[in-house]
Formats: sequence, C-alpha cells, structure tokens
Amino acid sequence: MSVDVEDYFQVSAFADQITRSDWDDHSCRVERNSDAIMQMFADHNVRATFFTLGWVAERYPQLIRRMVEAGHELASHGYEHTRVHHQTEGEFRADVRKTKAILEDVGGCAVTGYRAASFSIDERTPWAFDVLAGEGHAYSSSVYPINHDLYGMPAAPRFAFTPSKNHDLLEIPVTTWTLGKKKFPCGGGGYFRLLPYSYSRWAMRRVNRKDGEPCMFYFHPWEIDPEQPRVPGASAKSNFRHYTNLGRMESRLRTVLKDFSWDRVDQVFLDRHRRAA
Repeated sequence: MSVDVEDYFQVSAFADQITRSDWDDHSCRVERNSDAIMQMFADHNVRATFFTLGWVAERYPQLIRRMVEAGHELASHGYEHTRVHHQTEGEFRADVRKTKAILEDVGGCAVTGYRAASFSIDERTPWAFDVLAGEGHAYSSSVYPINHDLYGMPAAPRFAFTPSKNHDLLEIPVTTWTLGKKKFPCGGGGYFRLLPYSYSRWAMRRVNRKDGEPCMFYFHPWEIDPEQPRVPGASAKSNFRHYTNLGRMESRLRTVLKDFSWDRVDQVFLDRHRRAA
C-alpha cells in the first residue's frame, strides 16, 4: 500500500495552469488529507509507504514525523514533482540527493525507496536506476508497464525486477493483470476511482491467486478530498481524470483495506526479494 504525498495543485495534469513558482499562492490541503489517510490506515491496522515530495516535507515537518511515528515507511517522490525525462542526468541526481537529505533530516530515519513523478522512468531515462542506486536507494516504484498518454513502459516486466547488472536496486512496477499479451492496470490511482470497485478487487485477487504475486497499489491525498478547489482553465480530459468520483474514494479505500492484507513496500517487496536471493 502506497501513497504519493502531493497536493491537488502539484499534479502533472494541471502543470499548464499552475506553475511551480505559484505553488505557495495556493491553499495547501495535503496535511489534513494525509492525516485523514493515516487515521483510515490506523482504523484497519495497516502500515503503508508514503512517497513524499521534498517540497511538502520542508513545509510540514510534523506531518512527516507523525508518519514515521505511526510505523509507516517514508520514501521519496522527488523534490517538486518534476518528471525524470524533463531532467538531465545531473539534474536528476541533484534532485534525488536533495530530497533524500530533506526527508531523512525531517523524518529522522533512512529513506531507501523512490517513486518518480508520474511514473516517468522509461526508455528515455535508462540512467535513472543507476543514479538511484548510487544515491543510496534500495528500490524504486517508478514504472507502470502499460500504454498511457502521460506515462508508461509497456515492455517492462509486470513484477519486481532488477533493471541493471551493476547494482541490486529493485524496481517494483505498479500492478497489472494480463489477457493474452495485453496488460491492464489494477494498481490504484485514477483507474481505481474511475472504474467500478468490483473490477479492481477481481483483478488484484487474480494477480494474488493466478500469478502468486503481491500487488503494488497507490493513491494520492487529494483523491479523498471532494471539496478541494477547482483549477480554472484545465482541459475537459484533465478535469474528468482528476475530479471524477472523489466523493466515493474514501469509502472505496476502506473497502479495499478490508478486502486485502496490506503492508509497507519495504516489508512486502524488499524482504521477499532478499529471501528469494
């Protein structure tokens, strides 16, 4: 179970309407939403991994400490949600190093996990895994092995793999199921809100039972917040993807927390990988 800790105005879908220099002009809702999520997890005795922006950690250090104190894993989501393929290798390394240092300083714990903004490690950025390993990360969850207009690496393996022979860094893709050779998403996010819950439950159970694999599931704090401000000027597609079924998300999450067993990414995947090795 994982949460990408970013606010509603920081998502890639609204990047053309809201520049990073304007982020401080918007009312932040990430702290209250993240606290609500942690209460939801506590209600179901679930520990999770919070992939957190360095920008958020700098402004809400007490939120980060509450995450750690509650037993959740603190992991990196980059400093300010910049897609990897929009950075040079040097810029990416600086961003990874800066964010890791901020999170470890604020959280008082080691940070070994990383998730790229918008799952933006793909064929254009083969060097990214080497950078992450070199900066002290043990795993990444930055690949979505599907076709999508904003992200996707369809040729990537469906389940956890080591992308380089140069190091042991583990890449843990978001979960998909297959029909023939075609992959279909079932690891949370927008698909979890937009499609009936019965689809997600069926698909994840199929992965557990047929493939014998755990699922990598994710969502965002803004997805449980139907009262969030509307962003003017966004396209119809962006509005549909971002706002549809926000009011149903919390109840769906409570159901999925009850229907499956969940834990932190490092506890599920890293421990499994080490036992297999």
